[in-house]
Amino acid sequence: MDALDAGASSLLRQSKAVWATAGASVVAFMGIGLVDPILPSIAQGLDATAGQVSLLFTSYFLITAFAMLVTGWVSSRIGGRRTLLLGLAFVVVFAGLAGTSGSVAELVGFRAGWGLGNALFVSTALAVIVGAAAGGSAAAILLYESALGLGMACGPLLGALLGDASWRYPFFGTAFLMAVGFLWIAVFLKEQPRPAAKTSLLDPLKALGHGGLASAAASAFFYNYTFFTVLAFTPFVLDMTPYKSGAVFFAWGVLLAVFSVIVAPRLQARFGSLKVLGGSLVLLAADVLVLGYGSHTTAVVCTILSGAFIGVNNTVYTELALGVSDAPRPVASAGYNFVRWFAAAAAPYFAPRIEEWTDLHIPFVVAAVTALVGAAVVVVRRNALTHEVEELESKHATEDGVAVFVN
Repeated sequence: MDALDAGASSLLRQSKAVWATAGASVVAFMGIGLVDPILPSIAQGLDATAGQVSLLFTSYFLITAFAMLVTGWVSSRIGGRRTLLLGLAFVVVFAGLAGTSGSVAELVGFRAGWGLGNALFVSTALAVIVGAAAGGSAAAILLYESALGLGMACGPLLGALLGDASWRYPFFGTAFLMAVGFLWIAVFLKEQPRPAAKTSLLDPLKALGHGGLASAAASAFFYNYTFFTVLAFTPFVLDMTPYKSGAVFFAWGVLLAVFSVIVAPRLQARFGSLKVLGGSLVLLAADVLVLGYGSHTTAVVCTILSGAFIGVNNTVYTELALGVSDAPRPVASAGYNFVRWFAAAAAPYFAPRIEEWTDLHIPFVVAAVTALVGAAVVVVRRNALTHEVEELESKHATEDGVAVFVN
């Protein structure tokens, strides 16, 4: 049995603690796409423009980006379990408050608090799953990407089902589900061993001094601009009812999950991570370009299809972030996420404004260009990325019992 098969076969043989963390992660990722099908409804309900409503994503991810510098500092001092619970508590409170918002400014502010909680939870959850999952890093990454894909698929569906009655209900529903996740973690997850050395606030930035990690983060930055143009701007372009929009993004999320968990590892095993990543970014660029210039039906098809390329990219980027440098995985992940989440904050802000300055097509042209720039970074920096990955594979295989998607 090779490393890939070993990781996949270990996916289901996990402890209650790992399943509890993964289950709560599903709900956490649901919160990202939850507002997608109800963005037009929020704009109508709060008498706001598309640009103002898009700030729901901008405030969320801007705070998430900066919080990445804090998560390791917090978890290395109070432990992984308490950090997870603290993050979940923040999400429960601010998601609930978001549902009570009387203005778009209040809603944007509450989403910022939600982003802080999500950052504390998601970054720590990955470290906990990697440290506790049976089968080592390969199974852990598969499990984490499964949670991401399932959450991204179910978030829009939940948003549509609850949002059809009122745009406020999806926020209350998320608060309830995260409260359940809080109980799962409290009951099933024991306190995790703390790192031998405490993490400083500057450690994630220092980790970015590593050429391979910096290159992965830079490429992911441009890719994430494309990703979140699709996620945050496309609902306004499609202009569908919450149910129809939810169905589109549910199908998008299903493809994301299937391609991140099942297809991506097999493509990597056959062609190598960097070739797969570069090719997927080019195809994503072509897809969003057609999305921007095609008919309404074409736009729907391309939106759903983009989930396949995004799923592949997410898996490969996660692997690179965790394995390309010799920094501790939580520190490397924090530095990588600090860079890439800025693009997730920028895309929802700039896309509707670019449309106002030009026309409906140009935001997708920009998104296609950023995907190509991400691919260009991979090509230009392939030697550093390949060298570092190969150098560290044997080390991670020894540590984890299985290599991470060996190229």
